[in-house]
Amino acid sequence: MKVYALIGPSGTGKSYKALTLASEKGIEYIIDDGLFIKRNKIVAGVSAKKESTRIAAVRRALFMDEEHAKQVKEAIRVVMPDSILILGTSMRMIDRIIKRLELPPVHEVIRIEDISTSQEIRLAQKYRYEQGKHVIPVPTFEIRKDFSGYFIDPLKIFRIAGKGKRLEAVEKTVVRPTYSYMGRFYIADTAIESIAAYNAQKVEGVARVLNTSLTSRDDGLIIYIDLAVKYGYKIHVVLEEVQSAVAKDVDRLTGINVIAVNVTARNLVV
Repeated sequence: MKVYALIGPSGTGKSYKALTLASEKGIEYIIDDGLFIKRNKIVAGVSAKKESTRIAAVRRALFMDEEHAKQVKEAIRVVMPDSILILGTSMRMIDRIIKRLELPPVHEVIRIEDISTSQEIRLAQKYRYEQGKHVIPVPTFEIRKDFSGYFIDPLKIFRIAGKGKRLEAVEKTVVRPTYSYMGRFYIADTAIESIAAYNAQKVEGVARVLNTSLTSRDDGLIIYIDLAVKYGYKIHVVLEEVQSAVAKDVDRLTGINVIAVNVTARNLVV
């Protein structure tokens, strides 16, 4: 197994460049911020971006938690990759990750200055330190449930790849971890219930919303809505439109993952 290291200070765009670099060198697997990634899919691990403090994020990125390290080591043992690209802020960090995951010594070191212009690095640092934004090199659907309630935004990049110079799209995800905010925030259940009720009431065919409630889970919300439907409308169509409108707006306004919207027509209004 060949181990490659991509080194650069925090916030210089390593995660942004990782997939392109891996593709150019024929590397299938990446280790970045606690995650073991194959192309654009998470194989194992927990993202350091989920931690509530910077110290906890650093410990997660270094695989200091025994169970976390064991999970990733087992995944590496199962897939037996020919090569892995490890991202780190220094050679010392790379060496510590290698030791924790029992990997071979580094075969090649690439520095962020080798693959990014000074302008690209300055722009990446600006986004990191002025807006607190971090890039995870996997599509949004891969991490949506894990980052429920965080700032999260898809980032699609188009590039020319391969000998045939084909155009391909690579999707990454921009997140803003809780430790990047100035203080904490909390969205009360009543606020989410109000958003759900407002959107349900706007759907044509709904006479009135009778009740809203929700169940909160680590991976998102399950919303329950009871309503009265106007006579003459197709009930199943009205309920489906309520589900769609509520799920879309709660996700848009709160950033919280909506697992399900369960809508019940309790009565008809003639």
